[in-house]
Amino acid sequence: MSGTSRRNTRALAAGLALVLAGGALAGCSGSGGGDTLRFVFSKREAIPYMTELVQEYNSSQDEVNVVMDTSGVDSFSAAFVRGDPPDIALANYNQETARFIQRCAMSDLSDTAAAQSVREDLTPFMDQFGVCPGRTSAIPYSIMGAAVIYNKEIFEQNDLDVPETWDELIDVCETLQAAGVTPFYATFADNWTIGQGWYDYTVGGMIDTVAFFDALAEEGANVGPNSAVSFQKDQAEPVDKMLELAQYVNPDAASRFYGDGNTAMANGEAAMYLQGPWAFGEIAKAAPDLDLGMFPLPVTDDPGDLKARINMDLAAWIPEGSRHQEAARAFLEYLYQPEIIQGYNESQLGFTPTRDAPPVSDDRIVGLQEYIDAGDVYQGSTTLVPRAIPIMNYTQAIILGSDPQRILSNIDADYARLAFRQQ
Repeated sequence: MSGTSRRNTRALAAGLALVLAGGALAGCSGSGGGDTLRFVFSKREAIPYMTELVQEYNSSQDEVNVVMDTSGVDSFSAAFVRGDPPDIALANYNQETARFIQRCAMSDLSDTAAAQSVREDLTPFMDQFGVCPGRTSAIPYSIMGAAVIYNKEIFEQNDLDVPETWDELIDVCETLQAAGVTPFYATFADNWTIGQGWYDYTVGGMIDTVAFFDALAEEGANVGPNSAVSFQKDQAEPVDKMLELAQYVNPDAASRFYGDGNTAMANGEAAMYLQGPWAFGEIAKAAPDLDLGMFPLPVTDDPGDLKARINMDLAAWIPEGSRHQEAARAFLEYLYQPEIIQGYNESQLGFTPTRDAPPVSDDRIVGLQEYIDAGDVYQGSTTLVPRAIPIMNYTQAIILGSDPQRILSNIDADYARLAFRQQ
């Protein structure tokens, strides 16, 4: 963030503190900077950036001292169990967080300016993980868009356009192979890179994941070969597409890890890479000037089906058990000031979820802007499968040669057993 932006940040924090000092923070007491506000923050690579924001907020007022907790999900989960939850959080929004929301352990944020600034079309993606009826228990703070990372120079050298259909994608792969270029660099030794990329992109590019998982929840313990929806029926075609695309990878993919993929892309060893924006920083360490971009993976022959994979990288929530509700809400409003939330997302290559957010400016992710704006997005199937089901291991088994139908049937059986136990 520029010096001007930092000065604006300090001015916003100071102004907000003056407004709230006599009201929202009046219940806080103590000396040496006021009461301690425990703030959970879960994005490790953004800790230095958030630490600076917290320091600026603390220096702008003396009613409360915000202390960051970066110890991870197990730590804050244990704090809930002990009856001593954190006061506020910006944490990855997933099923682990949602289980507290489903138990109505989070306070209602619907009356905050922060909640009212968020795009309404994102609500279904939040609700997929669970709700407390009648409450807005968590609100998105940062959206990450994942897609096909591509080397623009390689595309230009081979006179290739960004593909918008499956047939165009296969033509691109064939052209690259004929030119002696590896189309996709794959890192199949790391199962999560298969799950979040190869599997999620093909499934999300062909089926409505919101509708699929809603219908799956309705089936519950009945999920199987004869149910209205199932993995083995609805995800069979996307998985076949995943396997077809996996023919266009580096020959040593089965033994390559995520770090190998970043190095290979930095060295120009492949044209495309199925990863999220978190890979850009790693690639830039070796090739800071490499011209990269992103486009949604086309899995059908209708360009209208193109969608970007997203995840709610961070969401804000305030537990009911916080002893500093008003102070936590004041800090929440500070975090959602346009200069603050937009500056954070720009620094992390994220998309800001507020209605008035400006377009992203980084050329590496600009290619996803139109899909984010239009709501042509989906959450990855792997993020919606319960953690008790080893979905990453299953996707790795498929791509390394196990029978797809047998694996998909196993996922159905796991899902049905889990639903039965939770009845």
